[in-house]
Amino acid sequence: RRRARRRRARRRRARRRRTRRARRRWSRSPTRRLTRWSGCAPPRRGSRRWSCGWCTSARGPASRRREGLAEAAAVKSASSQCPRCAQENKDFPIRLHSLIASRYQVKEYLGSAAFSKAVQCLDLHTGEMVCIKIIKNNKDFFDQSLDEIKLLRYLRKHDPRDEHHVLRMYDYFYHREHLFLVCELLRDNLYEFSRFNRDSGGERYFQLPRLRRIAKQCLEALVFVHRLGLIHCDLKPENILIQSYSRCEVKVIDFGSSCFTTDHLSSYVQSRSYRAPEVVLGLGYGQKIDLWSLGAILAELHTGYVLFQNDSLATMLARIVGILGPFPQRMLERGRHTHKFFVGDTPYERDASGAICLLRPKPSSLRHRLHSDDKLFLSFVGSLLKVDPDQRPTAQQALQHPWIASDPYQ
Repeated sequence: RRRARRRRARRRRARRRRTRRARRRWSRSPTRRLTRWSGCAPPRRGSRRWSCGWCTSARGPASRRREGLAEAAAVKSASSQCPRCAQENKDFPIRLHSLIASRYQVKEYLGSAAFSKAVQCLDLHTGEMVCIKIIKNNKDFFDQSLDEIKLLRYLRKHDPRDEHHVLRMYDYFYHREHLFLVCELLRDNLYEFSRFNRDSGGERYFQLPRLRRIAKQCLEALVFVHRLGLIHCDLKPENILIQSYSRCEVKVIDFGSSCFTTDHLSSYVQSRSYRAPEVVLGLGYGQKIDLWSLGAILAELHTGYVLFQNDSLATMLARIVGILGPFPQRMLERGRHTHKFFVGDTPYERDASGAICLLRPKPSSLRHRLHSDDKLFLSFVGSLLKVDPDQRPTAQQALQHPWIASDPYQ
């Protein structure tokens, strides 16, 4: 009996030690402030799916039977989802005119991405319309969003007057097992508006004077970001939002993939059509990859079509060679992935049987692809699309280009 009592006492002491260690870990957790806001229990970091304990895998959500429906129908049916189904589906149930955290009233559903949804809300404390980004209930998405929050807070700290054309985050909080980011409300992104403008058949919006203003604002944003030691890493038309149609004002968003130049740089960054050659070849890269992306964006907005189609990385490299000329030999020699795309200095790809098919790029020119005779515009885009990053300008140098400096509205 004495031995049994001692065993029970040891178990009690071990449980107390585990509890104290868990509380100390949670007190240092980066999500402590977030959960304190809404009074929710902290998420379980050990699991891939965060749960409040209500849902089990045996309870199949009703939303699985509606996966083929359009997004609008999914949003409409979200109001009938119970908390268990919404939790299992990792999506926060969106109901029009409902309140989020007793402060934000949902007014409109804006859209969705791979790991989040966006809604337009009325801030009942200030009376302003805001955009709320709702992160799906997934550990990886949550961790990536925490990194984005840190960067947005860092940018806001160094841009108190909102002068550098980057997205402004007002607040963030944790509520009902989901992370929420409260940002300023902007308009369409450049991709959607360009497609709408092209399909509507009206007057072409992205003419050279407006392209100059967009390029200048994006460069000012990149100068600000690069000065802080950051690389955006995912500049594309979808990540540039219009703030004012009449004044042609834009802002750069989505810093979820951004990193500091001193960080360990990932080999998989940038969307494929806007990916710089040094990234594709596996070379070291820096802030100039954002300038390559901007050059591809301006060419796409001017013509209405993607400059480097992305059927595959090999065909995209062949198009780059056909339009901009061959790659420097030293880049091919140093690239870790050169053997996957080049035989000598000729791009190739493998067919279904594994045989090598050499790709003979069709010779062309940037002037022919852009359908423009404006020498300054061609010179500016050509400088951003230099295959060799050493010959590519920095964002500050690109701002001094005559095409940008000739803006009559600056």
